[in-house]
Amino acid sequence: ASVFQSHEEDDRKVRRREKNRVAAQRSRKKQTQKADKLHEEYESLEQENTSLKREIGKLTDEMKHLSEVLKDHEKICPLLHCTMNFVTIPRPDALASCLPR
Repeated sequence: ASVFQSHEEDDRKVRRREKNRVAAQRSRKKQTQKADKLHEEYESLEQENTSLKREIGKLTDEMKHLSEVLKDHEKICPLLHCTMNFVTIPRPDALASCLPR
C-alpha cells in the first residue's frame, strides 16, 4: 500500500508542478502583453508630444511675426492711436510671456 501511495503522491506532485508551470507561463504571457501595450501607448504619446511641440513652434513663430506686423502697423495707423485711448488691446507679446517655452 505504501508503494502505491508513494506513486500516487509522485503523480500528484508532477500534476501540481505542471499546473504551476502552466500558470506561471500564463502569468508571464499576461505581463508581456501588458508591457507591450504600455510600450505602444508610450510610443503613441511620444509621437503626439513631438507633433504638438512642432505645432507650438509654428504657432510661436506666427505669433512673433504677427506681433512685429502689429508693431509696424501701430506706428503708421492713426485710427489705432485714437482708439488706444479708449480700449486696451491685448498685446501678443503679453500673451507670449504666458506661454511655455
